[in-house]
Amino acid sequence: MTDVAAPFPSAREEVEKGEPRAVSPQTASPAYRLAFEDNDFLLRQDLRPVRLQLELLKPELLQQEHGIRSTIVVFGSARIPEPEAARRQLFEAETAARAAPGDKTAARRVAVARRLLANSRYYEEARHLARIVTGSCTNTHVCDFVIKTGGGPGIMEAANRGADDVGGKSIGLNIVLPREQGPNPYVTPELSFRFHYFAIRKMHFLTRSKALVVFPGGFGTLDELFEAATLIQTGKIDPIPILLFGREYWERVINMDAMAAEGMIDLDDKDIFTFVETADEAWNCICAFYRLRK
Repeated sequence: MTDVAAPFPSAREEVEKGEPRAVSPQTASPAYRLAFEDNDFLLRQDLRPVRLQLELLKPELLQQEHGIRSTIVVFGSARIPEPEAARRQLFEAETAARAAPGDKTAARRVAVARRLLANSRYYEEARHLARIVTGSCTNTHVCDFVIKTGGGPGIMEAANRGADDVGGKSIGLNIVLPREQGPNPYVTPELSFRFHYFAIRKMHFLTRSKALVVFPGGFGTLDELFEAATLIQTGKIDPIPILLFGREYWERVINMDAMAAEGMIDLDDKDIFTFVETADEAWNCICAFYRLRK
């Protein structure tokens, strides 16, 4: 009986072999490096399609390995602090304003700090909702409704923290920014991803998503919100609940009645969104949409 020929070494085995023993001008040349080990090559402009594919594949494969079947995406401002931190910020702003009477900048900081303290209730609601959602999964191998956020501070931290409170997994999708924003400490480390391309990050927000829960936020939150709303409006994705926390905030920031009156959207387009005020109300909406037992 003849011996079966050994298979070719895997890519990993080739990498673990290290550099060739015999050093020569040829082996020292960058051209001789294995392509997947050559960072200079991978970072060339010509390789952008490959990098896009890698950013698409890496989070997808790791989520599969962790048995994540579906997610609940939480959007919201990175600037909304937890209540205790908001109280400290207001105290510091008021102290500075008293030391500089008549200073308009100091007065504005006090006004903003007061609004942030009022909005800090959303931190607690996001955290509470994540506890409820994460606690709904009892299967240790395959899980639905895993909390997914942008991985940063504020509302994102609150949602990841709520999942962590009950010992569950949660996902963070960080993005490289000029002012670097690290992942919050409550994201599951094995599910803490970092992106270069906004477009691929947005795809991962909606992949597996069964609901979008949107708290008050700024440009980034609005961008993510209307990306999803447009896909639903145009039929590119199946409808899912888009829950807007805080009717008073959203009706001041977005005047959908005006858009409908101007003929820019249909009246039915307003039904893409549902206003909620509490975590329990949000969870009830999700359960009703999917006919879940609570």
